[in-house]
Amino acid sequence: MSNSSIAPSASSSKVKVATAAPCDTSLKRKRGMFQKDLQHIMYGYGDDANSLPETVALLEDIVVEYVTDLVHKTQDVATDRGKLLTDDFLHMIRKDMPKLHRCHQLLSMNEELKQARKAFEVDEEKLASTD
Repeated sequence: MSNSSIAPSASSSKVKVATAAPCDTSLKRKRGMFQKDLQHIMYGYGDDANSLPETVALLEDIVVEYVTDLVHKTQDVATDRGKLLTDDFLHMIRKDMPKLHRCHQLLSMNEELKQARKAFEVDEEKLASTD
């Protein structure tokens, strides 16, 4: 089959897949790193408590590919500074409102947890110094 019979969008996606394969082999990522978490997420969304390993592996591949693509795109945007910031990621997902709102929730919760840990450490130090 010649490449001329393939639609332009299909050929570009084939090129993308072909270029993604060498990256996966060069990075040698550990498979199954997110399996337990993904199984819990899938169960929360209505799947069986013991999901099929093939389904979990496929979902893991999709998630890792999405995150990798997002990081690469964000890196391309942030090349002038030379480092990635949280705001760069927020900029990349700005059009996907549910993800953007969830990121803002998680960032504010992270800030609250940092403040609570800091307050706990200060209280602990005061108690240790009075003893």
